[in-house]
Order: sequence, then structure tokens, then C-alpha cells
Amino acid sequence: MTFLSPRRNRPRLLPTLLATGAMMAATAGAGRAADAQASFTPAQRQEIVEIMRNALKTDPTILSDAIAALRSSASAAQQNAARSALESHRGDLTTPTASDGVLGNAKGQTTVVEFYDPRCPYCRKVLPDLDRLTRENKDLRIIEKVIPVLGQPSLIASQALVAAFVQGGQEGYFRMQNVVMNDSVQPTVERMRTLATQAGLNATQLVSDMNGAKVTSILQANMELARAIGLDGTPTFVFNARQIIPGAVSYDDLKKAIAQNH
Repeated sequence: MTFLSPRRNRPRLLPTLLATGAMMAATAGAGRAADAQASFTPAQRQEIVEIMRNALKTDPTILSDAIAALRSSASAAQQNAARSALESHRGDLTTPTASDGVLGNAKGQTTVVEFYDPRCPYCRKVLPDLDRLTRENKDLRIIEKVIPVLGQPSLIASQALVAAFVQGGQEGYFRMQNVVMNDSVQPTVERMRTLATQAGLNATQLVSDMNGAKVTSILQANMELARAIGLDGTPTFVFNARQIIPGAVSYDDLKKAIAQNH
């Protein structure tokens, strides 16, 4: 089983990379005209470099404008890629599978897909907000897709949740989710056995199913869909296959996104 990389802060060297890219873009015309360096003598090349250096010293906005243009271009490319991915997987992001937990109205016309890791603290924190949203909006359904992104303990907890669904359907899944998401003990197979008993499930069957082909297939499908839409951390929310919001999101932001994508 493989894992998605957890979300991390962008490295601090990004501005440096952008600045380097901006200067490369600014001198790209000279580079293309030379097609390497054959068209200019060493003295001419040095003169061109000095001209660029003086220009940047005299008018620093050249560099800042170039950086802004690069950022804008990168942002537009990311948005286009996201839109394309959402459109390509619209069916997967608007219709629950037989193995998805569904909060709210299972036949609701407003669909939010949540990709979550049971060990993710932000995923745990947002649970009450999701329950509140489905109580307030009777046309809302939230499809939950479990993905292990935080290493082996997350994989064990994720396997247990899916195994609970295989055994007990929606009811078994949500009972197991309640004990797993509120548990502070490091997940192990034996801990999952204990929690399954607390959730009123057949613990022996659950542990047996955790490494079975069905559970493995469900988790793999969830992760493949997550990768397809460019997910890089949890939680990630997709609203009616139109908008993606990654990371920790407040109740107000979730409610606003639901209204915008109704």
C-alpha cells in the first residue's frame, strides 16, 4: 500500500526560485536569439549581462513585475488543471459508491466530497461542523472518502473504518468512526479490535477484513481519485465537482462554498 504525501508548508526558498525564474524569463529573448551562445562573443555576452543587471538595479519593478507574472501564470495553470480534473471525474465526485459513508440526505442534490485521514487533527475538528451543516441543509449530502496519508497508523485506522463499513454498512461505519476519531491511543491492530468491540461490531471479523482484498481495493480507489484531482493533504473538500478547498476550513467557509456551488 502506498501513501499520499501529507500537506506541508511551501518551502521558504520559493521566492528565490521565483526570482531566478523571473530573471531567466527576462533574459530568455537573448538566449533564444543566440540559441545557446554561438551568436555573441564573450565580450558581447558580458555586456548583455551588465545591461540586465543595471536595468534591474535602476528599476526594481522589472523583477517584481516578472515575479507577479510568473505567479499569475502558475495560478492560472493550477486552476485550469483543477477544473479539468473535476470535470473528468464528475461522476466519481457527485455520486457515492457502495463503500462511501454519507452524511445528511443520501439523495440530496448538493454534494460535498470530503477526503479525510482518521488521524488528521483538522479532520477530527471539522466533524461537528459537518454534522451541523447537514442538520441545517436538508438537501445536502456529504460523501466521506477515507485516505491514509499520515503513515502506518493512519493506514491501520483507515482499514478499520472501511472494514467496519464492509461488515455493518453505514451504521457500522459511523459507529466505528465515532470511536476511532475520538481515540487518542496510537492505532494498532489490537487497538482496532478493542474499538470494534466498543462499537458493537464483530472484532474478529473486522481484523480479518482489514487486510482483505475488498478493503484494500476501496482504499486504493479512494487514493487514486484523490491523486487524480491533485489532492496533497487532508481534509480536502470538493463542492458539486466544481470547487476544491484544501486544508482546515471553518464552518462559515464551508457554508459559503456550499451556497456558491448549489
